[in-house]
Amino acid sequence: MSKIHPTAVIESSAQIGSDVVIGPNCFIDERAQIGSGCVFDANVVIGKDVKVGEKNIFYPNCVIGRNPQMLGAKPDTKFGKIEIGNENIIREFVTIHPSIYHDSITKIGSGNLIMIGVHIGHDCIIEDKVVLSNNTQVSGHCKIETGAWLSGTVQIHQFTTIGKWAYAAAFAGLNHDVPPFVIVSGHYPPEIRGINKRGLMRAGLTEEQQKEIDEVYRLLFRSKTPLLQNATTLIASDSLDENAGAMCQAIINSSKHRFGRFLEASRRKE
Repeated sequence: MSKIHPTAVIESSAQIGSDVVIGPNCFIDERAQIGSGCVFDANVVIGKDVKVGEKNIFYPNCVIGRNPQMLGAKPDTKFGKIEIGNENIIREFVTIHPSIYHDSITKIGSGNLIMIGVHIGHDCIIEDKVVLSNNTQVSGHCKIETGAWLSGTVQIHQFTTIGKWAYAAAFAGLNHDVPPFVIVSGHYPPEIRGINKRGLMRAGLTEEQQKEIDEVYRLLFRSKTPLLQNATTLIASDSLDENAGAMCQAIINSSKHRFGRFLEASRRKE
């Protein structure tokens, strides 16, 4: 049975699952869908058409699904939606914006920890088991792949992809794609510093898989030949496992756009 505080406001068209806790002064807007077992602490706002899965925890003063921050928007502008998976922890003052396109979504996966003051812009895709530390700012159209860990106050440029199980150090400014499994730090430009060995363990990779990633990393980043040439040669050898291949493919993909942001090559012109 759900527990709803008397000061909470829930629009009649919203759908609330079983065993949901909605705290003081929360607001659930029109057509929102809330899965079973979710907990909303005080002053949480869930916007129109936001779809929330099961067993998510929202801490005070989250605002999920209010209009994107963009110039030229009018009161009747139709925006897209947000879909959130299961068992996410979303801490205080987190903001997540819907797609700027009426037929598209901002998507958050499952098992993520999104810490205090994080902003996730419109049209982002956050996969699973991601950690976004305090005050990290994710611009629109970004993709953060499974297991990536961003330390405090990381800033990400629009259309940037952060590869799976990568780690970004505090205060990094990321303005081009980051391959999987690496550590990155600094800003404009950020630099690849090494392999995220802790991330490899969190991913559950075997010693053999970890060894191959380490060997491919050295061939990619410690060789005197150009990075793209190294990645292309390794891919062509057809001898890489799935993980090492993902590192090389990420480098090849990012090279397809002049600023090193693969997603920007498919920017919509609406």
